[in-house]
Amino acid sequence: MNRTTLSLFAGTAALAAVTAFAALDAPDASSAGTAEAAARLPVQRTSLVCPAPSLSEIADTSYTSFTPVTKGAESGGKAELQPAAEQADGTGGSQKGKRASSGADPALKPKDPGTPATGDTSGSDTPALVGTADGRFAPGWTVQQTTEVAVGTGRGLQGVNCSAPDTDFWFPGASTAADRTDYVHLVNPDDSAAVVDIELYGKDGAVKSTLGEGLTVQPHASKPVLLSTLSDQQENNLTVHVSVRSGRVGASVLALDDQLGGDWLPASTDPAGSLVLPGIPKDATSVRLIAFTPRDADADLKVRLASPHGLITPAGNETLHVKGGMTTAVDLGALTRGEAGSLVLTPTDRAVPVVAALRVIRGKPGNQETAFIPATSPVGTRASAVDNSGKGTTLSLTAPKGDARVKVTASAGSEGGSPATKTYTIKAGTTQDVAAPVPSGLKGTYALTVEPVSGGPVYAARTLAATEGSVPGFTVQTLPDDRGMVAVPKADQDLSVLQK
Repeated sequence: MNRTTLSLFAGTAALAAVTAFAALDAPDASSAGTAEAAARLPVQRTSLVCPAPSLSEIADTSYTSFTPVTKGAESGGKAELQPAAEQADGTGGSQKGKRASSGADPALKPKDPGTPATGDTSGSDTPALVGTADGRFAPGWTVQQTTEVAVGTGRGLQGVNCSAPDTDFWFPGASTAADRTDYVHLVNPDDSAAVVDIELYGKDGAVKSTLGEGLTVQPHASKPVLLSTLSDQQENNLTVHVSVRSGRVGASVLALDDQLGGDWLPASTDPAGSLVLPGIPKDATSVRLIAFTPRDADADLKVRLASPHGLITPAGNETLHVKGGMTTAVDLGALTRGEAGSLVLTPTDRAVPVVAALRVIRGKPGNQETAFIPATSPVGTRASAVDNSGKGTTLSLTAPKGDARVKVTASAGSEGGSPATKTYTIKAGTTQDVAAPVPSGLKGTYALTVEPVSGGPVYAARTLAATEGSVPGFTVQTLPDDRGMVAVPKADQDLSVLQK
């Protein structure tokens, strides 16, 4: 890759719709029971944070920003990513000092919705980024950072979508084993400090430690926390809980293995009784399921694979018992056996909320690479995956409950090319790796935007693959709803409230 030094980057996605003081008209007798449905309008502001990409001096990182064209969006606006300060800490984080974001040139300046903007950087001193988009750039704003590391711990391809700041995150699939180096990256996009607790749960329950309590993340700063500094216990399979006492942060886990490569572990969707983990690569040689329930009650889950032919129960792993407050892991082997697949977890009886993720390995011993697939929410209205090229992109679509029609649009290329669209029908209970459209005359990279048209809920994931030597580098990003639209109830101004 042609790398240009970037001084910025980081995104948090907090979307905002404009609100105003208003009073709802009281319905008269003729309109009783026929309340008007809330209108769905484009959001007007979106925030995203990107974690610092790598500790490797030979890391090459690319950033891609994209906003789909949205009907009804404002005509003005802009999107920017700015570098966060790097906060030295006493829990195994970097000690490089601080970088101020004020006054810095933005790393990326997208010109128009519908066309990706890209930027590159190299080395270990690339900072986290804090980003904001408003106006026509806000609805569905998506940013991904993709890093290639040729050798060393975590070598391979590492990708992560820059995420919205929040207050609660669950990461099943982390580890403090001797051959793992896992960091929790915290990024604070706001003007006041955030106070964060990090809790660890292993196979026997909560891992005793006070070192993860009350961690302060300074305003517009990032804080990497090495998990092995929080406890001297070596746990192969951990669930990490990040909770914010005050403020909000973006959070993600960088999981690096001495022999098996590594990748970013995004947060699982909120605890739920049923979960879908989409987009297991068809050539996966090993799949491990890690699950956790924060409740005191145990959870019993039915385990099924949504294959191209329907729902299949894996032999020997028909169900999974998850003890309350304890992390449970099971190796499912070469689960997909050369076909597209997604894991579907449902309660066998009483629903107990759980979180879950998959650790997926490709390649042969000595040349293996790892990626993670967290449980995710459905596409909903729309979702985009960026940083696609003409080769190495696989789009996986899953319809666990009913047939679904899905429209997929390839954007214009970052350096040229015309958009293209295809529509697919996904049968109930199946997963399909679809032949996604590619822009005609493609130059540069492009985005894929997924929009369900009709039918049941759709789950999606995109795999990027880039073989380096004999190592099959890959990374998987799930595609939950981009939150580009918000429901706005009908309201009329009523000045009489000021007279009361």
